[in-house]
Amino acid sequence: MDSFKRYFSSQKGRKVAVVGMGISNLPLTELLTEFGAVVSVYDKKSPKELGERAEALEKKGVRFVFGEDYLENIEEKLIFRTPGLLPTAPALVRAAESGAVITSEMELFYELCPAKLIGITGSDGKTTTSTLIAEMLKAEGYRVWLGGNIGTPLLNLIPQMSESDICVTELSSFQLMDMKRSPDIAVVTNLAPNHLDKHSSMEEYARAKTNIFRHQSEKGILVTNADCGATAELAREASGELRLFSRRERKENGIFLSDGEIVSSIGNKEKTLFPISEIKIPGMHNVENYMTACAAVYDLCGTDAMRKVAREFGGVENRLEFVRELRGVKYYNSSIDSSPSRTTAALGVFGEKVIIIVGGSDKHISFDSLGDTLCQKAKAVILAGQTGEKIARAVRNSRFFETEAPAIVDAGSVVSAVGEAAKLAGEGDVVLLSPACASFDAFKNFEERGKVFKKAVLSLE
Repeated sequence: MDSFKRYFSSQKGRKVAVVGMGISNLPLTELLTEFGAVVSVYDKKSPKELGERAEALEKKGVRFVFGEDYLENIEEKLIFRTPGLLPTAPALVRAAESGAVITSEMELFYELCPAKLIGITGSDGKTTTSTLIAEMLKAEGYRVWLGGNIGTPLLNLIPQMSESDICVTELSSFQLMDMKRSPDIAVVTNLAPNHLDKHSSMEEYARAKTNIFRHQSEKGILVTNADCGATAELAREASGELRLFSRRERKENGIFLSDGEIVSSIGNKEKTLFPISEIKIPGMHNVENYMTACAAVYDLCGTDAMRKVAREFGGVENRLEFVRELRGVKYYNSSIDSSPSRTTAALGVFGEKVIIIVGGSDKHISFDSLGDTLCQKAKAVILAGQTGEKIARAVRNSRFFETEAPAIVDAGSVVSAVGEAAKLAGEGDVVLLSPACASFDAFKNFEERGKVFKKAVLSLE
């Protein structure tokens, strides 16, 4: 019996709690139920609100505890938490103090996965870098599984995997916070203030990220950003091989830029991989994403596979995604930009000043530096969401702000913002959705926000 069947068979008759019926925990709950565990699901929403699969689980005997006080009486000794509920939540702390084991779908996946594991985290660039790594490996001929925080649960797919496969997993700070396993190859793209609405401090957020490499053996590989002070500092804690990437200077055993080319010095042997002019997706931040990916797959892929992806890969949905051109105005969807640093990077792609749509739910991050950037890079700032007034204040308080430059328009919603942008835009202009905030004030996730934006853009006449 393989480890997957052995584990789930061992849960037969055991009382198990699943906290939060999200994308990853739904297939986990189905597996536990299939193998005979006695499952209780704790969620604010009722089975009917959660959808048909949840209602089907209820009919199979799964107990649902829902409502505002759903976390008050968790009594199970094995608890799978949803990523959005941190292990520091009072209910989980109480459960742990009473002897419960707090774990997660992702930690269980890492325990049972038979394939080689590559994990990617960071404040910016996780999804693009994860996708680039997966595409390079596919181009080399590997069978690749891509999932995790990128949206695809992988636990239920383990029976289809083999030791010769490679799993590429995007990991958030929420998933990593109590992880006790690390991937064979760990990647930290960068660190900047993010998710401070949930993490108690920047220190807690950064410490969560380190779990991606903290449990590696000396055979592990850590790839991280030499140009980011926070990640360069964390890299000192690496127990395995360290590979740094840099746009600014040559690195020993790393990846760097030289005369417009991406160059490797891994193994202390210098080798040109490809010129950055071959990269199809725009922006210097995407050059960094390519350097990161090349460092991660260097032992697994040849230069031909790397170059093929550079020449052919057109980008990931919701990340500087071109939507349409109408009357000479180009519209771009970068709904994934949920922090000021991401929006700053997105604005850096465009040579001209853009009409930008910003705002969303409040993550308690300062917008001061974003205010400076918007004054320098935006022709107009259109506000859509809970944080609109905070962003407007940051723009007006910037030393670069001039009277009505950039113009500030409070549209209230993303759909209204598209209409306002269309009124302001003329031939040659760019309209960019790059919110600098999370989406939860109006949407269930950034993907839904992106879809609403694209629908509104495509509806323009």
